[in-house]
Amino acid sequence: MAEKLTISLIQSDLYWEDPKSNRKKFESIINKLPETDIILLPELFTTGFTMDVKNNSEGIEGPSVVWMHDMAKKNAAAMCGSLIIEDGGNYYNRLFFISPDGLLGTYDKRHLFRMGDEHMNYTTGRQRVIIDYKGWRVLPQICYDLRFPVWSRNRGDYDLYINVANWPASRQHIWTTLLAARAIENQCYVVGLNRVGIDGTGLDHCGNTMLADYKGRTIKSIPYGEEGHFTETIDLKEQNAFKERFPAYLDADEFKIT
Repeated sequence: MAEKLTISLIQSDLYWEDPKSNRKKFESIINKLPETDIILLPELFTTGFTMDVKNNSEGIEGPSVVWMHDMAKKNAAAMCGSLIIEDGGNYYNRLFFISPDGLLGTYDKRHLFRMGDEHMNYTTGRQRVIIDYKGWRVLPQICYDLRFPVWSRNRGDYDLYINVANWPASRQHIWTTLLAARAIENQCYVVGLNRVGIDGTGLDHCGNTMLADYKGRTIKSIPYGEEGHFTETIDLKEQNAFKERFPAYLDADEFKIT
């Protein structure tokens, strides 16, 4: 078990519906990163937030998933990001978490963004997923999931919350506020990785990628609208010590998701 975990976050513009160019761009950035444990990429990092799922989806063993496996091995780090995946005749906004040793888990986006017609084009995910990586229990979620705290409520089953997004600039304040709130209420480290730039529909994205600690304090962030990346190390021992001193989680309400 690793008490410390190093995470690299890449905030980037995306080529619209152009997986090959996006993979090439991210690979050039990844090749310059320092040694790290996890490399995070945005939601739908190969295409942008497109509703043209039929022409932009891949299979579960498609070129972008193969690329993630190759990059994980090459860099001795887990790769994490979401893609448009066709599976059994359905289309999913699916996050992959791939370690150097292979696939550790996938998560299909639960809350589909109806204001952008995502619910009309993608299939809803049903399973809340926890991924065990180097002794850290990781909860992966995607963009709009951030607005729904019950789905992400820590039941004592995870140490790190990750959200990859295509979050618009018009709701920048909501993004940063909710990331801090998720950290405070769940008493855990929170990572929010967002894209920047204007997509093929004309929608601008804020970035504001951030890493927050278990008190909701920003450890590090990338400014609004700028491409950039950073690598930072978090400490599980410090987080657990805080929870022992202030065990608010022991008074949490019981609930059941239906």
